[in-house]
Amino acid sequence: MTVGTVLKMNSVHYPNKPGWGDKFRACSFYRWNDRACRVANGLKAIGVGYQEPFAVISHNRGEWMDIYAGCAKGGQIVVPVMFRLTGKDIETIVNHAGCKAFIVEEPFVEIVDSIRTAMVVPEHAYIFLGSGSAPSGYKAFEEWLNEAPPMESDYTVHGDDVWMILYTSGTTGRPKGVVRTHESFHAHYLLNNINMGVRPTDKAMLVMPMCHVNSILYSFSYTLAGAPVFIYNRIGFDPEDMLRAIAAHGITFMSLVPTHYTMMLALPENVRNRIDVSSVRQLLISSAPARKDLKVEILNYFRKAELWEAYGTTEGGLITLLRPEDQLRKIGTIGREITGIDRIKLLDDNKVEVPDGAVGELFYRTPSMFKEYWKDPEKTKEAFVGEWSSAGDMARRDEDGYYILVDRKANMIITGGENVYSSEVEQVLCVHEAVKDVAVIGVGDAKWGEAVKAIVILKDGHQPGEETARQILQFARVRLAGYKLPKSIEFVDEQQMPRTPTGKILHRILRQRYDKDSGAYL
Repeated sequence: MTVGTVLKMNSVHYPNKPGWGDKFRACSFYRWNDRACRVANGLKAIGVGYQEPFAVISHNRGEWMDIYAGCAKGGQIVVPVMFRLTGKDIETIVNHAGCKAFIVEEPFVEIVDSIRTAMVVPEHAYIFLGSGSAPSGYKAFEEWLNEAPPMESDYTVHGDDVWMILYTSGTTGRPKGVVRTHESFHAHYLLNNINMGVRPTDKAMLVMPMCHVNSILYSFSYTLAGAPVFIYNRIGFDPEDMLRAIAAHGITFMSLVPTHYTMMLALPENVRNRIDVSSVRQLLISSAPARKDLKVEILNYFRKAELWEAYGTTEGGLITLLRPEDQLRKIGTIGREITGIDRIKLLDDNKVEVPDGAVGELFYRTPSMFKEYWKDPEKTKEAFVGEWSSAGDMARRDEDGYYILVDRKANMIITGGENVYSSEVEQVLCVHEAVKDVAVIGVGDAKWGEAVKAIVILKDGHQPGEETARQILQFARVRLAGYKLPKSIEFVDEQQMPRTPTGKILHRILRQRYDKDSGAYL
């Protein structure tokens, strides 16, 4: 089963019901199916055949839904490209995947043209996604669609066929091409709907980038239930505008990172209280942990909403959920395994299970598992122990069976022979009244091998300097073992903290930047 078949049946059963919409357009299931068929046939016409890859780079807009469903019908492999990447990174991904075509939104024509001669995409296979006439060397998207026939594909796309190659954000290393099949995503959609109780009357708003796995996971889950999705297509996050979109479109579900919620709740109270968000039934926190005070604020504002917290990976899909009834009872955990997957294993370096309470590498076995890393058999082999896979996260299980993420394995600091998990130190420092955000890394040290270093963003009203660093260290000293205390603290602005498109701090970049200490306090 593929989303192409799901969409076809929705167009038969609910032809006039909204399928997807954004801030400027709406598309019924019938019209969406017509457009998806044209995408499948249009790709074939420009030389992208069955199980052949093509790339897409674009901000959020409704056409992503046409493209994803279209290649599901035609059996082509889509390679979503993150729009914040450099030209060199785009070139690397497109060439590594071997893309036969490239759909390019208007803002990215200049950067794509600058690397065009270095890419493997044939000259005739560039599609322009935007308003007005297509620039030289491109075919306009709507013109391309209109020239393609609206017939269903004349061959069957199988569940074990590849649907997408998703290049990871690379928080600890070079991005890898995660190969995901139709059946792996379909399994996620079924399990998500069972676990969260998705309804045909729901309406999901997709705020995360449409090229990111989060939006792919929480889009077609709703299509499967016969519910519409709304793509939030404002460039740049505007919390007031987003709240107004919720009210205007009757949104019932959103998946957001903690930063989004923080920005919404930072709006003046008189602004927030003028906007009706009572349609929201479920909210999901993903990609980064949320503190108790933030959760309380979310629940106080979205008074009719359930709050959920998810742990998942690009490679394995949804793995755990912290359910609404546990949000304030099990702070700091990622919940328990979702219904429909196997028991998580926590393994030591010898791949032996550790007892409850001990830290081990988190291995999961789910029906949503990725197939392989594209053209990288060694990395694929490293990611699996039998049928179990790991994204490199370290965790422990408490006495009630709830999991606490400790850190990425690659972020572990070894100082004086002792293991320090950067997230443990970060969680302590974040509680200090002056600290807005923090990253903890290990830097080379002649005495200790590695020394613990904190990179801190201060809240407004607090000044960087030796006295602030001393206060933070004094605060941490009574909460952390001595060897876990930062040996140095660096203060940076928000813009200086490297992050992935979903807001995760790039510890790898910080290690490269600060390996030779300079300008730090303490």
